[in-house]
Amino acid sequence: MKDEHKGRPLSTASIASSDPPLRRRDDSAKATEPSRAALISEESLEDMRGRWKHIQAQFVDEPRHAVEHADSLVAELMMRIAESFANERTGLEAQWGRNNKVDTEDLRLALRRYRSFFERLLDV
Repeated sequence: MKDEHKGRPLSTASIASSDPPLRRRDDSAKATEPSRAALISEESLEDMRGRWKHIQAQFVDEPRHAVEHADSLVAELMMRIAESFANERTGLEAQWGRNNKVDTEDLRLALRRYRSFFERLLDV
């Protein structure tokens, strides 16, 4: 995947840099149960799984390219996950900006989703 912002392949290093992240909206990632909510759509997951299988098969003939593609795929997944949380936060901020009272239940569900993901990250 190309990093359109810089014209170079997306990598985990580019995500970790201080450059502002690219924004792509994936509204299909929203689910009703925050602690079990899908972070990206099932269609995107299947696409990524297929791409991962291709990367693994590519390793025998082109190990360096396989590792570069693996890094790019991991970076893309990390970016989509971050975007999922950013979109949720944007929705809450929009309510705050309109001086609308954000329902405590919405905030509780958002915090549960953050907690669940945080705990999964700590287990990695």
